[in-house]
Amino acid sequence: MNNARSILVVGPSWVGDMVMAQSLFLRLRERDPEVAIDVLATGWSLPVIARMPQVRRGIELPFAHGDLKLAARRRLGLSLRGARYDQAIVLPNSWKSALVPYFAGIRKRTGYRRELRYGLLNDLRKLERERLPRTVQQFVALAEDAAPIHAAEIPPPRLRVDRSRGAQLRVELGLPSGPAIALMPGAEYGPAKRWPVEYYGALAKMLLARGVQTWVLGSAKEVELGKQLLQASEGTAFNLAGRTSLSDVIDLLGECGAAVTNDSGLMHVAAAVGIPLVAIYGSSSPSHTPPLSAAAQVLYLNLSCSPCFARSCPLLHLDCLRGIAPQMVFEKLQPLLDF
Repeated sequence: MNNARSILVVGPSWVGDMVMAQSLFLRLRERDPEVAIDVLATGWSLPVIARMPQVRRGIELPFAHGDLKLAARRRLGLSLRGARYDQAIVLPNSWKSALVPYFAGIRKRTGYRRELRYGLLNDLRKLERERLPRTVQQFVALAEDAAPIHAAEIPPPRLRVDRSRGAQLRVELGLPSGPAIALMPGAEYGPAKRWPVEYYGALAKMLLARGVQTWVLGSAKEVELGKQLLQASEGTAFNLAGRTSLSDVIDLLGECGAAVTNDSGLMHVAAAVGIPLVAIYGSSSPSHTPPLSAAAQVLYLNLSCSPCFARSCPLLHLDCLRGIAPQMVFEKLQPLLDF
């Protein structure tokens, strides 16, 4: 009979945050190598979870962002009672995110003291942002039996890459052999996190002059951005935005020698794949959600008006991003161009 502990983690909504949540799963496994971890997550995050060896299964949370759907959450919780989880760890701070573990009757329900979740959670922790300023630190702290005295060492996320599938995708998508760098111009949060698309295009031309092809990666929401980048690059980039699944993107990144990216979900995916990357920050801050990789380099101007965390530049100039010239990014990539 298997007496291993089992934990249900209610995962965050954003893909990048879900990648960072792997650090929590790694810490849970450090503490108990036999623990079984299931993750409740939105459908768009399930491909990322499938690449995490620490997770036994991903369970789809079939609600749109912001939906309450109390009766449906109750049904889902009741359907999970048979799993007899020993603990739930709730990563989002919303009231509704704590409902499913409560309805599932999980004995210990852990999370931060937010949105009057008394009763729904019975292992409430105080969120001390001064001691745990980074999102990933806040996640990992919930692996402990009580609030830690100081921030723990963060085990970096590492997603499993299917190398054979990556090589197959190159053929299917008509990508030539030879070195490639991924360009990821999107950021779902808003334009204040997006390096100008014409800068990406200029960088693509610089890289082609060095014999390096560029692949534009992004979701269906970023198809238009991909078209704009292709035009700005004068046709030198390969626009794959909207043509690949998230699983495909993970395997394609494994084929790349490096990536250039905004602060986005795909930035965290690329960091977890383990390739070198240049991460460009504008309205957000690398001190809050940095790429969790020793192979990452950050470009951030730290202007007096940033970080503002706005979706669009409130001053209408976007100097925090426009001040980062394509040549600055190219210089960061220079040592990598002989891969």
